[in-house]
Amino acid sequence: MKTVLDTTCLPRAERTSAWAETTALALVSTRFKFPDPENFGARISATTLGPAQLSTMSYAQLVSYRSARQIRDSDPDLYQIALITKGRQTIEQARNSATLERGAMVLYDSSRPFQASAVGEHACGSVLLQFPRRLMPLPEKVIASVCGTTLNVHGVGHVFRQTLTALATAEPDLGVHDRQRLGVTVIDLAAAVVARHTDQVAALGPQTRRTVLYREITSYISRHLHLADLTPKAVAAAHSISPRYLHRVFQDHETTVTTFIRQSRITRCRRDLLDPALHNTPVSAIGARWGYPRASDFTRAFRTVTGMTPTEYRHSSAALEDG
Repeated sequence: MKTVLDTTCLPRAERTSAWAETTALALVSTRFKFPDPENFGARISATTLGPAQLSTMSYAQLVSYRSARQIRDSDPDLYQIALITKGRQTIEQARNSATLERGAMVLYDSSRPFQASAVGEHACGSVLLQFPRRLMPLPEKVIASVCGTTLNVHGVGHVFRQTLTALATAEPDLGVHDRQRLGVTVIDLAAAVVARHTDQVAALGPQTRRTVLYREITSYISRHLHLADLTPKAVAAAHSISPRYLHRVFQDHETTVTTFIRQSRITRCRRDLLDPALHNTPVSAIGARWGYPRASDFTRAFRTVTGMTPTEYRHSSAALEDG
């Protein structure tokens, strides 16, 4: 991410005005009150993901208002979803209100007045996704019903929260096509979170539903790699779909369920084989940890992906470090 503002680089007297000016350009225009302006500090970093923007922010106590007049003067027509990463925060919009702790998510609309505050003695923080309202594949009246309310963080909400967190710490060398694809995906996930929250899943298009299902399934697989019986049939049953439809979902992403499971397991095994803290852990135990209870099965699968046995891989990596 690119740092947009870091108030530690500014004189104290300029920090609150710099925050107001920067957020008006990078987010939406609002009016602020600062309970302790002399000690105010904030930081914003941002990156673009195709049609979306992702920002990470930390800030001291403040209260922000977006009025009907400001909306008339300037409205970028954005939906914004905030994931709270630090502190305790509140928001009011569309006659709804929510108090948000770490891990909570909330949606709000730049075209509606709102009031938000960061409270408490310690710094607050959030990850903020914003994208054009026209890209949300749900009726406006559905969105209005959840503005200013805490969104469900279970199921697809959990996947969405994990995705935002991962994107906020992603490597900076993502290509243009990667960013475009990730932007579309994260908007699809945002739509799915709202659709599940409002029982409007049927309003999503078939491609969006398959994209979201793929993310849910891959998250499920990642959490269950230790199970030896994690087969395509078991994965399909866990998501109440047929194995045939499961394979179709993965074909959209140019892979298969079996390949995804194997590559995910081997990635975890390679990590553990290189971990100095696990140097004395038997190779077979590492394989068993990630779904290969039989040493021969682990060796065969590992060689298929890496071209060497787990023991050879561990020794060759150690030799490179010693060299």
